[in-house]
Amino acid sequence: MMQEEPGPSKKRAKTYYYHPEWESEFLFTSVKDKSICLICYQSVALNKKGNLERHHNSMHAKFQEEFPLNSMIRTHKVEELKGILKAKQSLSSKPVTEGKATAKGKASTEASFRISHLLAKHKKPFTDGEIIKEAMMVAADTLFKDFDNKDEIMIAIKGMPLGASTVARRVAMLCEDMSQQVHQALADCDCFSLQFSESVDMTDTAQLIVFVRMAFKDTTVKEDFLTFLPFKEQTRGEVIYKEFKRYVTEKNIPLEKLVSISTDGAPAMLDVNSGFIALCRTDPEFPSFVSYHCVIHQQALASKVVDFSHVMTVVVKMINSIRAKALQHRLFKSLLDELDATYGELILHADVRWLSRGKVLQRFLDMRPEIVTFLKSRNEFCSELSDETWLLDLGFLTDITAKINELNCKLQGKDRDLSHMMSTVNAFKLKLGLWSAQLNNNMTEHFPNLQKILQKVKERRFHPKMFCDHLNKLKEEFNSRFQELDKMEQIVMFISNPFLQVDIGELIEKFQQVFEQSSGLDMEIITMQNDLELKARSRDKDFWGLVNREKYPLLSSCALKVKAYFGSTFLYEVAFSQMKIIKSKYRTRLTDAHLMDCMRLAISNYDPDFKALSDSVQSQMSH
Repeated sequence: MMQEEPGPSKKRAKTYYYHPEWESEFLFTSVKDKSICLICYQSVALNKKGNLERHHNSMHAKFQEEFPLNSMIRTHKVEELKGILKAKQSLSSKPVTEGKATAKGKASTEASFRISHLLAKHKKPFTDGEIIKEAMMVAADTLFKDFDNKDEIMIAIKGMPLGASTVARRVAMLCEDMSQQVHQALADCDCFSLQFSESVDMTDTAQLIVFVRMAFKDTTVKEDFLTFLPFKEQTRGEVIYKEFKRYVTEKNIPLEKLVSISTDGAPAMLDVNSGFIALCRTDPEFPSFVSYHCVIHQQALASKVVDFSHVMTVVVKMINSIRAKALQHRLFKSLLDELDATYGELILHADVRWLSRGKVLQRFLDMRPEIVTFLKSRNEFCSELSDETWLLDLGFLTDITAKINELNCKLQGKDRDLSHMMSTVNAFKLKLGLWSAQLNNNMTEHFPNLQKILQKVKERRFHPKMFCDHLNKLKEEFNSRFQELDKMEQIVMFISNPFLQVDIGELIEKFQQVFEQSSGLDMEIITMQNDLELKARSRDKDFWGLVNREKYPLLSSCALKVKAYFGSTFLYEVAFSQMKIIKSKYRTRLTDAHLMDCMRLAISNYDPDFKALSDSVQSQMSH
């Protein structure tokens, strides 16, 4: 019998024990003979010092910088992390009902929806969600330090899903919910108007923004963002028309309710043959609608006829000479401090901003003495600043630009209807005639800057006829540019006050031109003007809501259409300003879809249904 050779001796498995000092050194604690990281809750295979050190240095390298070893703040942080881990263990050991756990998950999901909405509304990046959560953790750690359930609060905050991709998905869902509300309102309204304008974003993509103004049976009106249509290549009228028609078909927009379209006046919109408006009129799916150039944009273009380039060129050049060089700028500001000047800075001119010229001119005129003193200190001379004729031109330009700016501000604002805009513009045209007549008689009370300069110069330098010519030219430009709205003036006036004495025949003719309907309107107008009950309520703000639609169907329909007309382009001017903030040079990779999502949340008047949205997704805690 062969003797069995002795085999290799079996080694006993070495046992590694946890050392308490590792808690402060590597932030590991022992749980059921396993070493658990207090930061990420991962465990290591063996309780070896090298394993713990390698995990801590590779996964949590920044912890050493924020909480140095053997420091008090590190000791407090370790105790805090141990408390959170203990709370987690106690929660997991408690018999929690499924309903309670689901409720907590839903609350966390709804909170992430609300914070995502807040981020988009304030035009912040998706990545700021984690910053908000970190801020909440810091605040909760201080505010609830004496609360018994502090650990639970910290866990709930930490569990909120607010990663960049999660926030992006939440924003997309919020946008879809608000978009459905707008489309539902379009289905419920009696009629609506559209407003189009195009601008270019940071990546040179042409973005066509569309707003909608809806009028409902109760005569209430809502304005809101409809959509963004991006164009990577051409923006011709035909391309815009096809893209908009695709959107209308896809979203099932009720085009039969369309009553007007207002635009920014671009050739692609207004070209007689191939413009967007012309193509819409030839499409049988589009009803008969009114089209016009926006009031604010028209006013800005009309104002450009006041050409005082010999004044503006000198002003801008002088401001730039002071502001462009850092040393000269510092010296100028130092001089202003020494002279105890009213203003501490000159304003740079930006031609794209409508109100810029007026503010720049007024500040320059107010600071003229300081500018002259500064130029003398540099041994420089500007002949225009001592030229009396040029100074009079400067005073007049400053005054008339201030009046145009005042008009522009009156035209801005949400929910401006057409009657308000037309009233403001008509009043300005009459004022132009009055100012011209007064200046012709050497009356300058409405031109304070011109009047102040006249007190210091020789009267023979003052030639009022030249200034009157500019005012008359400006009035003619306003008259010519607002011709398309003049034909609606009588209708708007009648809708605003149906009991004014009017020439019914002439009024019916205007109704025919605008609405292409006149049969039966004359009878309704006569009946209404003799309706004593309605006449007693004529001053009521909601007058047309009191009118019996069965008795006055044609007039009620026309009144709703007029209410649906856009009064100004204030909404899309604000929208493009928002777009420049959202898609800035720091977020050029933002896609067109995400840009539209952010835009809707930033400018829409609708509120999303947070509870329904949170119920529609599976609740997940943050990793």
